[in-house]
Amino acid sequence: MNDNSETIRINTAKGEKVGGNFYDAVGGSATFKRLADEFYRGIETDEVLRPMYPEGDLAPAAERLQLFLEQYWGGPTTYQEKRGHPRLRMRHSPYKINPDARDRWLGHMRAALESLELAPLLEAELWSYLERAAHSMLNTFED
Repeated sequence: MNDNSETIRINTAKGEKVGGNFYDAVGGSATFKRLADEFYRGIETDEVLRPMYPEGDLAPAAERLQLFLEQYWGGPTTYQEKRGHPRLRMRHSPYKINPDARDRWLGHMRAALESLELAPLLEAELWSYLERAAHSMLNTFED
């Protein structure tokens, strides 16, 4: 994973510990659930991306995204316990992910992220990761 799982603690003048990791800072599991659910609301009607999800119900895909992001950002390791190593490129390799698919994914993710109304620095950090992840999934430039 990454170093976002490290817990950052700051002592106040009274000696209390405050802070936490990114997962805690954005609101934990509830925030990642809202992000994933909102993202998949957009996917539901997308004519390019929706066919990449063979399941009739997108709830299992939303849960996988939620659990992955929670683990990546310092939350519970439930994703790895259930599914093993993320292997994102391998898991996405059966699908044609061209610039159009990437841009649609990013558009739905941007809308979902904005719906959270996170503090600007937290939103920027999460968005930076999501953009890098989306670009790394490109596997073709064909239509």
